[in-house]
Amino acid sequence: MLIWAVVFAVGVYFTGVPTSDPLIAFGWLWLATIAWRNYEPWKTHLRFLRDWLPICLLLVIYNVSRGYADKLFAPHVTELIAIDKAMFGWFTGDLTPTEWLQNHLYQPDTVQWWEVVTSIVYFSHFLTLPTIAVVLWMRSRPQWARFMRRWFTLCVFGLVTYFLYPAAPPWWAAEPEHGSLISATRISTNGWDAIGLHGAGNTLNALQVEASNPVAAMPSLHTGFAFMAVVFFLPVVRRRWWPLLLAYPLAMTFTLVYSAEHWVIDVLVGWAYVGVVFLVVGAAERWWEARRRTLN
Repeated sequence: MLIWAVVFAVGVYFTGVPTSDPLIAFGWLWLATIAWRNYEPWKTHLRFLRDWLPICLLLVIYNVSRGYADKLFAPHVTELIAIDKAMFGWFTGDLTPTEWLQNHLYQPDTVQWWEVVTSIVYFSHFLTLPTIAVVLWMRSRPQWARFMRRWFTLCVFGLVTYFLYPAAPPWWAAEPEHGSLISATRISTNGWDAIGLHGAGNTLNALQVEASNPVAAMPSLHTGFAFMAVVFFLPVVRRRWWPLLLAYPLAMTFTLVYSAEHWVIDVLVGWAYVGVVFLVVGAAERWWEARRRTLN
């Protein structure tokens, strides 16, 4: 595992974070499972490919189709600004939370220590759920299957929404070509330069420009994935640890709003989607189990 960690760190330093292609991310995770269980025969390691290749292909299809989600309808943005102001304008002086946070915390041409933290939190979105899924795959296939069903249902719900309701994020609304509706700067990758990972920041910046849908703000699956990663384990974790677990989606929320990646309403809808997914998938699992018992 130490060898794997060193190779992974070198790869990130020179080529950037493995976020552009799910196949690359899961390739790294497959190598991690081999390093962790190096005593297993190759037949065991090859099961990873059998189980994960279809899932990786589905993720590739999701990523590609997501890029076409802004072709059907004009993006929504003014109502999102109005909702955020209606919720927080009494406190922020009729500013959006993104504007208020950047007015108080952001300094152009200076990387604050908290921006290093927010960049790390932002990047964690790309590896948290895959890492959890791989660990569950090694430890408990039934739990892995439960996790994957919820993950993909959440992706499908989000993708459908992106097609039906394309929504622009704060950084988009701040651009002059879109009317400079607010004053904000996209700073989600600022922290990488401060710790010497220029390649990591460049990779994420390129992805943000070339490989993503710029009007896929609603719902925020960044927050949705972070919330799902926690909610899945809450039933088996003692309640005294819940605040520590919930700190992760809250940190992601702060990161996204402060860095102009999402509105607060995007985050709230993302949380709601997680709740709906768990209810729907849970009901489907109970129905299937009852039907299977009846047939047997």
